[in-house]
Amino acid sequence: MQLRRKTIAIGVLALLLIAIYLFTGISSNWDYILPSRGMKVLSIIVTGGAIAFSTVIFQTITTNRILTPSILGLDSMYLLVQTGVIFWFGSGSIVMMDSQLNYLLSVGAMIIFSFLLFKWLFRRGENVYLLLLVGIILGTFFSSLSSFMQVLIDPNEFMMVRDRMFASFNNINTDLLWISILLMLIAFVSYLPLHKYIDVMALGKDQAVNLGVPYDKVVKRLLIIVAILISVATALVGPITFLGLLVVNLAHEFMKTYKHRYLFLVSILFSIVALVGGQLIVERIFTFSTTISVLINFIGGIYFIYLLLRENKA
Repeated sequence: MQLRRKTIAIGVLALLLIAIYLFTGISSNWDYILPSRGMKVLSIIVTGGAIAFSTVIFQTITTNRILTPSILGLDSMYLLVQTGVIFWFGSGSIVMMDSQLNYLLSVGAMIIFSFLLFKWLFRRGENVYLLLLVGIILGTFFSSLSSFMQVLIDPNEFMMVRDRMFASFNNINTDLLWISILLMLIAFVSYLPLHKYIDVMALGKDQAVNLGVPYDKVVKRLLIIVAILISVATALVGPITFLGLLVVNLAHEFMKTYKHRYLFLVSILFSIVALVGGQLIVERIFTFSTTISVLINFIGGIYFIYLLLRENKA
């Protein structure tokens, strides 16, 4: 009962923030402003839900609460694709001008990269920790390659690359949003048959195997689902590195439970609270002089340091 009350409390907070964002500060042009804000809220729910959901799964697989799927190098791959297109073809190329083509190229590159990485490692019978190590190395390599190209391109074109470095919910393309929702629904449906294993997998590999979980098979499918969700969310709005770390750890601290049905729901609600609250601050206080990813990464970075210091003392 206490878990339900906590879930309802954070749900009410999320709804309150959404209502404040949607209906305050409108003096005229309701027909234009309200649908525009509604589309931003929908994109926040979709993106925040995907990042929170995938981070809960990823931390359960790795049994580590300071890791997020960004360690696989997907964020760096996204920036490499954007920088590479501008470096080779220029900001006026059809790939940069056509948002749908750019979206499909980014999602395709990240998903293919993930599939090749998982296939190569799991064919060799390696464990998930080598996967993390290879992800860190490749992510660093992609970042270095992007930085190298960024110092060579025209400064005006670099401004376009810089815009892609930070997540933004302004000017969301509705066509891309519906495609993203469809892809994420496919990933969520693929997850449903695996949900019965997730609580047991939080105990660790040895315990899960002893309790009858087909561990390697389940981990492979879960990692593919995580890669799809993160790829789609990143290609839609841009990278938000510390959002998953922040909201999932807050959910653990707030709920104090191992039951993933609560952790999933509360992590998603915390994600909505963080993103809607952050968007309110960006629009009403900073008047768009900064981006929401800067705020989230600043707070999340401080929280990450706090987690490291706390684990070091434990």
